Amino acid sequence: MAGTTVADGGLVEQAFSAAAERLGVEPGSADHAEKLDYVRATMGESKISVFRHLFGDEGRAQQANTAFEEAYGELVDGGRIAPIPGAREAIERLGAEGRTVVLSTGFARTTQDAILAALGWQDLVALTLCPADAGGRGRPYPDMVLAAFLRTGAVDGVQQTVVAGDTSYDMLSGVRSGAGLVAGVLTGAHDKDQLTRHGATHVLGSVAELPDLIARAEA
Repeated sequence: MAGTTVADGGLVEQAFSAAAERLGVEPGSADHAEKLDYVRATMGESKISVFRHLFGDEGRAQQANTAFEEAYGELVDGGRIAPIPGAREAIERLGAEGRTVVLSTGFARTTQDAILAALGWQDLVALTLCPADAGGRGRPYPDMVLAAFLRTGAVDGVQQTVVAGDTSYDMLSGVRSGAGLVAGVLTGAHDKDQLTRHGATHVLGSVAELPDLIARAEA
């Protein structure tokens, strides 16, 4: 969602900084810079997995994750997010063409629901998924893509699924799931080279171009 269908203006980094400070990481320190670099490199991954890596023991990881979700939620409630231009229209077009769209995120369910509510997207798609909805493992594992495939029953085989995202981990999850199209978009965290190196079959300017890509692929 964030970076692909939702523009959040770098709120992930802001929320991380707030969470890290709560756990004693001094803003502007080398430790803070190193941890922030890791957050940037792993955009798209389940946030609790990121914090387990950064803070070690489960208790501190859970504390950091809770602080992150609270900070991000406050920023969302403050009107700091917006749809990527053309994203809603693309989703509605895909639905009108008889396709099933699933929105997934590395955030916890509470944060995902806050984003959907802020945008008025609660009823936009048939299914939304966060890592906990697919066994707890987020990207780069294929679990959320496969959960979407299994829960919707929309297509006969995984090769008929399409994965779109703005991070290298989105691309890896698509490749590992067996999706037929894995489309990177340039509206978020990672650039064309990163997306391609991690398996993107196509790189688009934004998700607004996705319906035309699918139509061309089917033709």
